Amino acid sequence: MKCTWLDWHRLDFVGAGILLLIAVGLPLAMEDRFFLNLLFLVFLYAGLASAWNLLGGYAGQFSLGHTAFFGIGAYSSTILYTFSGVSPWLGLCVGVVLSLTLAFLISYPVFRLRGVFFAMATIAMGETVRIVLLWSREKVGLPYGISINFEPGFLNMIFSNTRGYAWLGGAFMLLTTAICYLMTRSRAGFYLKALRDNEDAAQAVGIDLRRYKLTAFLLSAGLTSVGGTLMAQYVLYIEPATVFNITISIDLALMTILGGIGTIFGPLIGAAITLPLQEFLKDWLGPFGAGAHLVVYALILIGIVMLLPEGVMGLLRKLRPESRGQRHA
Repeated sequence: MKCTWLDWHRLDFVGAGILLLIAVGLPLAMEDRFFLNLLFLVFLYAGLASAWNLLGGYAGQFSLGHTAFFGIGAYSSTILYTFSGVSPWLGLCVGVVLSLTLAFLISYPVFRLRGVFFAMATIAMGETVRIVLLWSREKVGLPYGISINFEPGFLNMIFSNTRGYAWLGGAFMLLTTAICYLMTRSRAGFYLKALRDNEDAAQAVGIDLRRYKLTAFLLSAGLTSVGGTLMAQYVLYIEPATVFNITISIDLALMTILGGIGTIFGPLIGAAITLPLQEFLKDWLGPFGAGAHLVVYALILIGIVMLLPEGVMGLLRKLRPESRGQRHA
């Protein structure tokens, strides 16, 4: 039995309602500070992975340089707030503008590359931004690490209760998921999937590849910059080695692939699996030595990817009744 157009829209509304309930209700139901902190990180990285998915999943452009936009967002809001007293909400907007500018400037050279060469170019982009920051820091007298004064207030994007951060992370997750949903239902989304599956064929039928790649790139960069600001206001301390760390980009790609690349809920599922797994393994295996949890974590992820090459969402699609009926037909 096939789902009708109305059935799919009902499922969309149900999924949106469940996601809204999770983002609002889970922080209310939790009291333990550890779990609220973990929930914020899951929400934040779910949003960041969804932002990465716009470019890496829908457009098929495997970027490993999103740390550049993450770091720009963190540094823009932190510098303006710490040294000029500008609200992080305004600093967030400045970071988005700078990230969009950078994405636009580098789009022409990097979009001429494909596959592993595109990934290498984005890594170089992230490293270049970090090196430029380190060089300019000495010229303007900026300290290596910047601490943010703890002054709770909504305008300062600082909360005395961790629940406030969890709601903020939930709002970010809802925003990025909504943008991904609208993208998949738009003409641009269909064009992006076409160029992801076969770029030459998409170009042959007249799709403006650069235009739609750039659209995905700009959306992805802007949202990643927002996530950088949220993380900075949560940690209250930033330094180049952390906010420009390439492992952030790798984690975003890994979460998306694990959950289901090119799907709406895949990045959310990937973040909900990987972050708690990291924390619990660190707690359980910490007495066995530094790094022991990373070895087990890597082995578990390798096993999951081998068993589920299409991610968790791919498994769920195979378990649907209509999919089983098609296989037995």
